[in-house]
This record gives sequence, C-alpha cells and structure tokens, in this order.
Amino acid sequence: MHSRYVVVCDRMQTGYSYDLSAETGDVFSEGFAPKYAPKEMLEMGVFEGRYMNDCEAEFPPDWFENAKTSLLPDQELNYFGIKSRQPLEVWRQKGWIYGPDPRGWFQWYCRYYQGRRLAQIDAVQIGRWRGFARHAGQIRANCYPGDVFCRPKQRQALLQWSHDPFI
Repeated sequence: MHSRYVVVCDRMQTGYSYDLSAETGDVFSEGFAPKYAPKEMLEMGVFEGRYMNDCEAEFPPDWFENAKTSLLPDQELNYFGIKSRQPLEVWRQKGWIYGPDPRGWFQWYCRYYQGRRLAQIDAVQIGRWRGFARHAGQIRANCYPGDVFCRPKQRQALLQWSHDPFI
C-alpha cells in the first residue's frame, strides 16, 4: 500500500492533516471488531443525521449516497427513531473527546477505518469501544430475545458505537 495523505477542512477543523498508512477497512487492532463500517452506520441512521454534514470531502463519496443526513438534528433519521445523543459540549465536559478528533469516537472510527493509525489515540478509543459493550449485556438481561424495540436508546447507542443492536 502506498501512503495517502488527507488534509481536513471542515467547520470544526482546518489545517489538520493525517496519513493513511493501513488499507481501508482492514488491519484492525486485535480485539477490535466493529459490527458495521461507517458507511453502513450512516445508511442505517445514526446521530440524528447531523453528525458529518460538513465532512463529506474527507471521506469517500459513496459513504453519503444513501446516508440519512439532515441539516438539523432529526431523531426520526435514527434507526430506532429516538433521540440518542448528547450535545458535543457535554462530550467535552466529560472528557470524551480525545486527540485530533473534535467530533469524538465516530470521527476517530471513520478515520481509523480509512487507514489512519495513531497508536496512543487508537488504544484509548478501542478501549472505549470495548467498554461500550456493557450496554449489550443490559439488553440481554432486561429484554426478551427478538424484542428489538426493548431499550431503544441503548440499541441506538450500540449502533452508534458499531456494536450489534439486534442482540
């Protein structure tokens, strides 16, 4: 693979650039096995359609062909049709924003999926992804198998972290 270089210029970040040193969608760290690719998540409906409206130039155009996006947050665009996100300011206050990804985990995942590798940041975000699996345990403990509308907020959150919400 030849290294590729990405220059970011969007509403939240300008002047940042990064190298894509791994193949797209491949060579994930051991123990990191997301259920969905970013394109699939955008098509299914995540973050009320509002998450990456000004980032399209950074990522492959086909990610956005069938993505559920909106200029304003619209919870009906979420797969489970409910609000399941906190404002970015809350993420910042809680210390959930790491390194060069001002939009949080999903932005990190999109860049990681594309092939960017930043060892320290990747370790933190993969650890957060692993920890998020606890929500699947709560669904298993409190919902009847096959009842995909039991605990829709947790299911939507699992989808937004690329875990299987249909457990």
